[in-house]
Amino acid sequence: MKRLLLTLVAGLLAATGLLGASIWLIAEGVGGERHLGGPLAEQPIPADAVAARATRQDRARHPVAAPADTQILFGDLHVHTTYSGDAFVFSLPLIQGEGAHPPADACDFARFCAELDFWSINDHAEYLTPWQWQETKETIRECNRVAGDPRDPDLVSLLGWEWTQGARSGKRPHYGHKNVIFRDTEDDAVPTRPIGAGSAGLLGEVEISSLAWALVRAAITVGDLPDNLQPYLDFNAFAAEVRELPECSPGMPMRELPDHCLDSAETPAELFAKLDDWGFASLVIPHGTAWGIHAPPNATLAAQLDGSQHDPARQRLFEVYSGHGSGERYRQLVHVEHAADGSVRCPAPQGDFVPCCWQAGEIIGSRCADAAAATCAARVARARQSYAELWPRDTAAAVVPGATADDWAECGQLAGGFLPAFDYRPAMSAQLGLAARPRGSAAGAAAFRYGLIASSDNHKARAGAGYKEIGRKAFGDAWGFRQDWIDRLKPDPTGDPAEPLSPAEIGAVPGFVDPGSERNASYYYTAGLVAAHSSGRSREAIWEALVQRRVYGTSGPRILLWFDLDNAPGGIHPMGSEVAAFDAPPRFTARAVGSFEQLPGCPQHTLDRLSADRLERLCLGECYHPSDRRYPIERIEVVRIRPQVRGDEPIEHLIDDPWRVFECANTADGCSVTFEDPEWTPHREHLYYVRALQVPTLAINGDPMRCQRDADGRCAEARYCPASGDDFDPDDECLSPVRERAWSSPIWILPGKTLAADGR
Repeated sequence: MKRLLLTLVAGLLAATGLLGASIWLIAEGVGGERHLGGPLAEQPIPADAVAARATRQDRARHPVAAPADTQILFGDLHVHTTYSGDAFVFSLPLIQGEGAHPPADACDFARFCAELDFWSINDHAEYLTPWQWQETKETIRECNRVAGDPRDPDLVSLLGWEWTQGARSGKRPHYGHKNVIFRDTEDDAVPTRPIGAGSAGLLGEVEISSLAWALVRAAITVGDLPDNLQPYLDFNAFAAEVRELPECSPGMPMRELPDHCLDSAETPAELFAKLDDWGFASLVIPHGTAWGIHAPPNATLAAQLDGSQHDPARQRLFEVYSGHGSGERYRQLVHVEHAADGSVRCPAPQGDFVPCCWQAGEIIGSRCADAAAATCAARVARARQSYAELWPRDTAAAVVPGATADDWAECGQLAGGFLPAFDYRPAMSAQLGLAARPRGSAAGAAAFRYGLIASSDNHKARAGAGYKEIGRKAFGDAWGFRQDWIDRLKPDPTGDPAEPLSPAEIGAVPGFVDPGSERNASYYYTAGLVAAHSSGRSREAIWEALVQRRVYGTSGPRILLWFDLDNAPGGIHPMGSEVAAFDAPPRFTARAVGSFEQLPGCPQHTLDRLSADRLERLCLGECYHPSDRRYPIERIEVVRIRPQVRGDEPIEHLIDDPWRVFECANTADGCSVTFEDPEWTPHREHLYYVRALQVPTLAINGDPMRCQRDADGRCAEARYCPASGDDFDPDDECLSPVRERAWSSPIWILPGKTLAADGR
């Protein structure tokens, strides 16, 4: 009936020539449908299959003498469905999308494809409509109902959203993205509406009028006619509904606001205050902090320790790795140098780090070899200076006409880092946060003391999609326009390719598309996981492990990891503990066992519960399917951080990474090491965490730019991994060897009284 109505309306408009009315109907999504949350599969994983997980762990404990008081459970606390506005766009045909993936897909993927123990849903609150929030709650409750006995479920599903704030221009404070998750799921135990970042949100710096946004929606729809109308009508209807929702009145108590309004908090302090007003058990987890696509170069986590922008009772965890890359390491990266008079210049490479302004000169130099030496040198210098003056704006790349992603190679990136985030921001890294204190602070000032976890940040409802290195675009978030859209958006190259453009000339380049968005496809990976040392499989036991920071993160494989302080008063203290200083050098033990090699296909119990079509659409026909063979642990690395005593103390001398390295025997039985810190002093705070590294295996985008390196370790020649265009090969997973790893939560030794965990 609806298809007939659309046909009649289209025919009427064509016959009468009402172009304006046509554009309005398309932009408003007349005929669009809502993507409802379900249905989902009605049977859980068999109880014997769930029990086998614990049995396999028990067998792995004995060779490394690991404690048996907890079971390690694996989950994903960062999952998006097409209820997120960006995920909805990624699902559209112009992005080569798969179509809708509503919350039921996330539940079934977590349960059957990835066989997780727990997960949370985290769609962007800024675009989450009241009906979507209701559908989300009902789907999560249904996913938990299917799980069986709440004391021993096959899967625990947590409710949440993402608070998505960004200030890429640096003109206002940047706080970044934070996932909010709740312990409970019933209507009287969770907020009536999610809380977004409002005008400080991800697109808050881009002011788009209602008319302009309607024209954009109409344009992308018309550009894909006649074959792909329905997905755009669905999106346009959703976008129009979000645009029409009124903002909630500021300052009103949460329970007095109407159900149908968009609630917002422009700063973390406002978010924490609103969560306090609701009073429900919740955690707030920063993530993606070092990803330069959102964070400006001057952003620093230390700024969030000033005032009330940090809530130590809720911000107990930090996502150190996701499918969007690692944000662990702190390293000084100098992109441009600023003089006292306000001028800028392009610095030379620093070790294996190459500033993009420098690379601009390298590209021009390779093109002007036929010119006189002095002429070519002048062009190289102009290219570097022009880029430095424009950096960090996207238009800086237009300095070099027609430069490709391969031309830019690894410039501006954290070269040599493990699966790094794109356009890395070191001052937003986990290590910087662990080391930082506010400016002008004294000892005992506010501090980040968070456990380290990993998750997926998958935007296709695929929780924990890191069990096999397949499906680069489905199991990761790499995206790109279809070739016909690339041709529409990219201007024809103009000018002499060997002559750099000046900043004034770049202002006249129409429709410039930053080639960085192409390189970005090489910096998406498959999912990480959070691992919880839990006293049981129940929701309450998992929540307690999260609050107490008895957690660690992995880059995807289910590595088993234990990290304990052995010789403090009161017995053994596990990862996540805060311990008062005592009269002996601290002694630690780290134990790790590698993950299982995977069998092809899916276990029989999954084949029995999902249809062949759903198995292929969700899991790509491949599930978590462990063999009896484990990968060896190659080594264990120890990181030591002595946090600042004052906020102006130089950070780089306080982070020892790695501080100690222990090589392990090449055996599937795992690895156990014990060590002390003879340099430790009881008068200063110290924290320690460990990384357990597996033997090398192939991973998607393991070497993001697939570099051939010179003698200095720099990327002399690159071959990026496209996600679209003529060079895109859907059969090329862009595999390179990496050492998959697990990061423990730290153990803190404090110079004062032991601090008890104050979680909610």
